[in-house]
Amino acid sequence: MNEEQVLCACSAYEEKFYLNPRYNSLPQQIKDELQILSVMYTTDVGGVFTMEFEEDGSLYMSSTAKENDFFYDEIGSYLKIKQMRIQNEELFGMLEEYYRTFFIE
Repeated sequence: MNEEQVLCACSAYEEKFYLNPRYNSLPQQIKDELQILSVMYTTDVGGVFTMEFEEDGSLYMSSTAKENDFFYDEIGSYLKIKQMRIQNEELFGMLEEYYRTFFIE
């Protein structure tokens, strides 16, 4: 994982949200929406949720958990990401376009 490509992350363990300062130029409303989505995800599923950009500008979402976290819902994590992609298709499309426009040379 390239840290420059990480858009945001949220940890259920530390109860913290991180937005990469590289993307501070995003409108506040979008930053707020990313935080809401990330916190809701970790509240529902647990673990650590990450959104990052791939080399081609595609937005990739993933979730991991500590080895001994028996409350982490691995199946639910995949379903939640799929649901988020459908419900936020427009937002994620705009984020991909933003990344391609300002960060891919």
